[in-house]
Amino acid sequence: MTSPSVSRTPYSDGTPPRKPASIVRATVDETASLLGASGALRFGKGLIATIISLSLGFLCLLGVIAFHFPEYLTTPELRHQYSVDVLRQAMFVALLIAGAISLANLVLGVRRKLNLVAFSLVVIAVALGGSRVPVGDFPDNTPYIGLDWFILDLLGSTLIFVAIEKLLPLRRGQPVFRLEWQTDLKHFAVNHFLVGLILLTVNFVIHHGFGWMVQHDFQLAVQRIWFLPQLLLCILVADLAQYWTHRAYHEIPFLWKFHSVHHSTKTMDWLAGSRQHILEVIVTRVLVVAPLFVLGFRESVVNAYILIVGFQAVLNHANVGVPWGPLRYLIVTPDFHHWHHASDDEAIDRNYAAHYAFLDYLFGTAVKADRKLPNRYGVVGDYMPDGFVAQQMFPFRAKPLP
Repeated sequence: MTSPSVSRTPYSDGTPPRKPASIVRATVDETASLLGASGALRFGKGLIATIISLSLGFLCLLGVIAFHFPEYLTTPELRHQYSVDVLRQAMFVALLIAGAISLANLVLGVRRKLNLVAFSLVVIAVALGGSRVPVGDFPDNTPYIGLDWFILDLLGSTLIFVAIEKLLPLRRGQPVFRLEWQTDLKHFAVNHFLVGLILLTVNFVIHHGFGWMVQHDFQLAVQRIWFLPQLLLCILVADLAQYWTHRAYHEIPFLWKFHSVHHSTKTMDWLAGSRQHILEVIVTRVLVVAPLFVLGFRESVVNAYILIVGFQAVLNHANVGVPWGPLRYLIVTPDFHHWHHASDDEAIDRNYAAHYAFLDYLFGTAVKADRKLPNRYGVVGDYMPDGFVAQQMFPFRAKPLP
């Protein structure tokens, strides 16, 4: 990974030390340069440890802020599931790790500016209460931003999927910090922060737009089905809705303007699936969840489906290569979905399914290729601008697609 050169003090050539303002400016510039960099990480240069301390320090500071304002910064569906004591212990350990790494690097003179930022984040987090911030009773019906969902999912996804990608890579040598990772991380963050607004919008549209279709006797019959077959049926219903919605995004030019944002990523990894237009996220969720609401699947079944779809959505975009054998004709795997994101001729408008690969074989849209992996990813013509805001505005541009 490319990174800025490091100035060392005191100066060996006898020049006077820089003024505090210039040190602050240099620190800010070096931090911005790191955040804008991409490429492979090299062991033995202190950069990996520095990134760990920076990341943990930043996430801990966000966690402390969430502890101070839980009614506005935490997700109601999550706050009733996790233990505050466990989160406190995890934050305490993270603060210790971030503080120890950054302080050790400062003493050793390793990337001092960046580690000064990391240590400052730890100090600010501790000064604001650290893991001991008291959390009292608060209402559940306040408007909220899913800051806790962002922190937990980013930590979990990074620890799990980055490790899997390194142990079982589909494309060897692909760096963690590949080109345009910053853009996809912004998509990841916004989608998590707006989870409350998205869920509120989706639930409102479903209940007011599809409520007339509900037949309680039929729903009771569905709910009497055993858990496992009911779950498999739930996934099938959702995937059928997703398949035809997804196909419409590809075959209707107006809808493709929105979906092309998702397809514009040129590198496939665990973060690539986060690149989506916010309106596509809302519309797709409405059209996929509505049939589940109308058919009346049990809450436990829907919750299990949500866990599966969340995991599979990340896995299918990840740089993970596993010998799936005959299962690849039944379920969607990373190599199957990677073809969907390819810009190779034989991959255009193919492999729409999200869960059951046999749907594409059934409807004649499965990729037929004589090689395991595509040559390139992204939209044909590479016309999508980089940057979160530019990509959200892209569908509304007057200029037609190439």
